[in-house]
Amino acid sequence: MKQLNVIIVYHPDGERVLMCQRRKPPYQGLYNLVGGKAEPGEDGLAAAYRELQEETGITGQEIVLTRLMDFRYHYCDIELQVYAGALKREVVLREELNPLCWMPLTENFFDSARFAGDGNIGHMLEIVRHDMPQLMTAEAHIAPAQKGEASCDTK
Repeated sequence: MKQLNVIIVYHPDGERVLMCQRRKPPYQGLYNLVGGKAEPGEDGLAAAYRELQEETGITGQEIVLTRLMDFRYHYCDIELQVYAGALKREVVLREELNPLCWMPLTENFFDSARFAGDGNIGHMLEIVRHDMPQLMTAEAHIAPAQKGEASCDTK
């Protein structure tokens, strides 16, 4: 199974999220979360940190990522792992391929004419906002149940 990841990066102010504008298919021209592919045998969390650094210059010193959820696409044998975290401080972004920008959380991330993922980005951001708002600010970060894993209250 091919492992992919996307990373939700919240600005230190907790009011913006990092997006890239895709230069090639799929979703060419649309805004998307940063992310990429895991190397064979690479741990998912390690792959997320590596991709984040490659695409933006953000390192593990500047953010703590938590695994939020997975999407499994059986028809094409892909697992998409979703990670989230807030920057501890302002950083200078370094673009690899796709232009980067900070989008205000007031955007309609369900708008498929502007955002990749057919509404999935909006869904992911709503899950964080509703169930795990501590991931939106570095100061309020609460350690998850297991390192790199999110915990859910199913009551």
